[in-house]
Amino acid sequence: MMNSLIVSSSPHIYSKESISRIMLDVVLALIPATVAAAYFFGGRVLLIITVSVLAAVVTEAVIQKLTKKPVTIRDWSAVVTGILLAFNLPPAVPLWLPVVGSVIAIALVKQAFGGLGHNFMNPALAARAILLAAWPVHMTAWFRAGADAVSSATPLAILKGLEGSLDQLPSLWEIIIGSPWGCIGETSNLALLLGAAYLLYRRVINWRIPLSFIGTVALLTWIIGPQGLFTGNGIYHIFSGGLVLGAFFMATDYSTSPVTPKGQIIMGIGCGILTSIIRIYGGYPEGVSYSILLMNIATPLIDRYTTPRIYGEVKPGV
Repeated sequence: MMNSLIVSSSPHIYSKESISRIMLDVVLALIPATVAAAYFFGGRVLLIITVSVLAAVVTEAVIQKLTKKPVTIRDWSAVVTGILLAFNLPPAVPLWLPVVGSVIAIALVKQAFGGLGHNFMNPALAARAILLAAWPVHMTAWFRAGADAVSSATPLAILKGLEGSLDQLPSLWEIIIGSPWGCIGETSNLALLLGAAYLLYRRVINWRIPLSFIGTVALLTWIIGPQGLFTGNGIYHIFSGGLVLGAFFMATDYSTSPVTPKGQIIMGIGCGILTSIIRIYGGYPEGVSYSILLMNIATPLIDRYTTPRIYGEVKPGV
């Protein structure tokens, strides 16, 4: 009877989910895309992914040891960062590049701001942006895998008219099922969607950011077409580049996305608008990474203006 009335502070909702379980789910969801990448690009991509993951885990452990904080490498968050960074690299990068990228992602973007949950932007995407600025030649070294492994333009570069010709465009079926163009993680949209379905089933993510992101890109790239209004191929833009990867696996990062339902939709639409603007008008064929990073920065502001009113709250000045 003495313990029947216990007063404690919120939260009072208990969940069996843990950080390690959530991160492990993300790793499992990325396995189909990893297998597809190895199939289309060859076994070297597995080495790139492994090197990236090891560098991320070791960097996190070393920094936490040096700062005398608990070593949390068993929570799988560094593994997720390493995989996502590798997924945003071309398959021809030298092996030192994912090492540098993982160190930047963990040391500069994650641990420098206090560790997991305190970073204000996605570590893997921030590291990719820095690598692209520092080593643009390595970060844009695309090739079409196969026995001869020849240089190839990406579908988005062809669509934008930067490289190649329209008759070189892969079919929609090819870029959905799998094709050896672009970054490691962009290889098979079908594999990515399988992983996304798993995350949705496990309720690790929800539909708001991915669907509003993808829907906005599809709508705008259809309306603003190369031959005038309503001449674009919005469906092709959905499956070209890193849109599916970014929408489901990076824009939904808990630490860098809004917590309110309305805010998540705003973020998805904002990402979609920025991606479309960069793809259509920018000098770079892809805009997913930069759009997510910019909306990451805007997340605190979005949360501030979309937080529901507390029940019983009195209006200021009353």
